[in-house]
Amino acid sequence: MALRVYTTRLLGRNSELVLHGGGNTSVKTTIKDIDGKKYDVLCVKGSGWDMAEIEPEGLPAVKLQPLLSLKNKKYLSDEDMVSYQKRNLINIKSPNPSVETFLHAFLPFKFVDHTHSDAIMNVTNRASGYNFCKKIFGNKVSIVPYVMPGFSLAKKINEVYSKNPNINCLILMNHGIFTFADSAKETYSLMIKYVSQAERAIKKLKVKKIKQIKSFATKFKAHEISPIIRGLLSNDNPDQKFVINYKMNNHLKYYINGKNVRSYSSKGTATPDHVIRVKPFPLIITPKKNSSLDDFKLTAKKAFENYRKKYISYFNKNKNKVKGKKVMLDTSPRVILVQNVGMFSVGKDLNAAKIAGDLTETNAKVIASVEETSKYKFIPEKDLFDVEYWSLEQAKIKRKKKLLEGNVVVITGSTGTIGFETYKMFKSYGAEVALLDYNLERLNNLKSKINDLCIHCDVTNKKSIKNAFKTICEKLGGIDILISNAGSAPSGAIGEVSDDLLRKSFEDNFFSHQNCASEAIKIMKKQNINGCLLFNISKQSVNPGKNFGPYGLPKSALLSLCKQYAVDYGSYGIRSNGINADRIRSGLMNDKMIKSRAKARSVSIDNYMRGNLLLNEVKAEDVAKAFLHLAISKKTTGAVLTVDGGNIAASLR
Repeated sequence: MALRVYTTRLLGRNSELVLHGGGNTSVKTTIKDIDGKKYDVLCVKGSGWDMAEIEPEGLPAVKLQPLLSLKNKKYLSDEDMVSYQKRNLINIKSPNPSVETFLHAFLPFKFVDHTHSDAIMNVTNRASGYNFCKKIFGNKVSIVPYVMPGFSLAKKINEVYSKNPNINCLILMNHGIFTFADSAKETYSLMIKYVSQAERAIKKLKVKKIKQIKSFATKFKAHEISPIIRGLLSNDNPDQKFVINYKMNNHLKYYINGKNVRSYSSKGTATPDHVIRVKPFPLIITPKKNSSLDDFKLTAKKAFENYRKKYISYFNKNKNKVKGKKVMLDTSPRVILVQNVGMFSVGKDLNAAKIAGDLTETNAKVIASVEETSKYKFIPEKDLFDVEYWSLEQAKIKRKKKLLEGNVVVITGSTGTIGFETYKMFKSYGAEVALLDYNLERLNNLKSKINDLCIHCDVTNKKSIKNAFKTICEKLGGIDILISNAGSAPSGAIGEVSDDLLRKSFEDNFFSHQNCASEAIKIMKKQNINGCLLFNISKQSVNPGKNFGPYGLPKSALLSLCKQYAVDYGSYGIRSNGINADRIRSGLMNDKMIKSRAKARSVSIDNYMRGNLLLNEVKAEDVAKAFLHLAISKKTTGAVLTVDGGNIAASLR
């Protein structure tokens, strides 16, 4: 098992062999079950595990003899196959064994490796690919025509091996490569050997570069069109929001700007299982030379309409050609190629969007390389449809939708107590969260602990905000919910504080919110899929505290700002609400300030923190829950929600 895990990781960490859960490996061994008996088992990669980071539990053990007993069975449905494999697991809590479990079982070798090597895809996915493979590989390799993965493929491989038991490798046309031996090292070495043979054969071919469209300038950047694209993705269903991720490099540029990109990009993916992540074809948009944002909107809108029609036609054409009733998936593309701009990959969360992007980059490399030496050729459309709508493949990505899935949330003052509790709350409900903060040390500390987008930003500086929001649009596509939370808490008797202190407080506690909200509004209007502004206002806006005017005055202005946004942008479906919180232990209300405020009110610290109608201290997580409530209350705008345990003097009319 240790050797199996080791070589599996070696394969999985090479992106030219394996990408995002693709491929699988196995080892045949013996295991003692709970009954004390030893069983011959096949430990095969489990669904949901990535070969790059696999652990022993990612290779569930299936009893081998029951698998081998079906060698002569003529047919086994996908559902029965999965059920039978699960029924013979040593540990029923293990992940589902690979759909290629029977194939691994039928090959009589201790170790079996399977990858979707770029080089193998290159030599198989072309005109005359079968004959090309025959020339490349020796008599120890069998070339197998495409068969959909599952029990039928296992039967086919058993037949092929039975006819030629001297082989140690299978090249599956349009699918991938299997190598097998009785040692982990030999199986791995065979994989490298045959992939290297394919790479050398490709290098010997005469290359004719793909013709490119003319390079031209547009009057917009990628971050400016991301929100437009994001809005069009939800055109058919405003409740289904998507995250989009922008990427551009030399490989993608060469592929995207090819004159015949509409032809070669629609012929299929590099390997069939990519289709569940990227759909059978991308959306291609060609902006006009020097086109403005308004020009792009019109071009993109028309392109989306045509894409949806094309996908519906593809579905209707193929749905009756395959077994079982099929319900059409959403018609939104998962990859958008904007010529002379770049690739926008799409997902229901950032991880899915990035996977779609990585797979597309691999597809681009393989397809472009084939087009330089031949013509790209893949499996028939009906077979590709079969994989896209195959229940076993769909099960890999299907999961219960979380409440805020696809929503992009931006939190300012995110490293503070309230900001971070709010981040955790929204993240737990499936949102993608961008965290903005001015404190670089705390932000870097946070970056080391979480994978979410953390941006150093001074919310009192408009340029800093523009740069932060530009990054958010490139990485996530836009903004749905802004939680404007940053601020400071200066104190002093109002007739005695300096103008500089008061002006600085207005910058921190009023203008910073205006800066962020005004920039967010521009993005939300481009998206045209509603939006929500949420402000951390504070009870000081309606119930001033003694010697706390420098903090309370801009907060009173912020209360008015919150309502003004509700008035001015309600017609766009953009809501604006606020939280009036009080006495929350945080970066602003630290021990020193609590002591000072308690003294100003002539009470003990404990009585000060519990000085409300409920006699209970209010915590940062209570504020986070209030933000969440306002975010999902789709018919609420211009509202202020009090989170203070009850303070009649601060209650709104």
